[in-house]
Amino acid sequence: MRKLDGAQVLMRIFIGESDKWERRPLYVALVELFRAKGLAGATVLRGVAGFGPSSILHTAGVLKLSADLPLVIEVVDSQEHLDAILPEVDRMMSGGLITMEKVRVLRYEA
Repeated sequence: MRKLDGAQVLMRIFIGESDKWERRPLYVALVELFRAKGLAGATVLRGVAGFGPSSILHTAGVLKLSADLPLVIEVVDSQEHLDAILPEVDRMMSGGLITMEKVRVLRYEA
């Protein structure tokens, strides 16, 4: 296991649950890519409501279960590792949003 502490970077990727990459869910393809490239870890969070540039509201209502709920993938690693993977991530995404911010890692262990 890699050591990860101190100043790092949090990359957040905002996509829709129905987004695909080569007929597979995009979020699955991204998490597998991050794992294959040796990034420290990734977490996929499923939102209950959200909208993006199109202003279409995606929601998990009581009467209607949306097939395109918002997802956020969070990855914490070094700036160098994230910069190296960013061109592949960008190539896989047809829309969405990617943000990066500095974070301080206090604990990273199994």
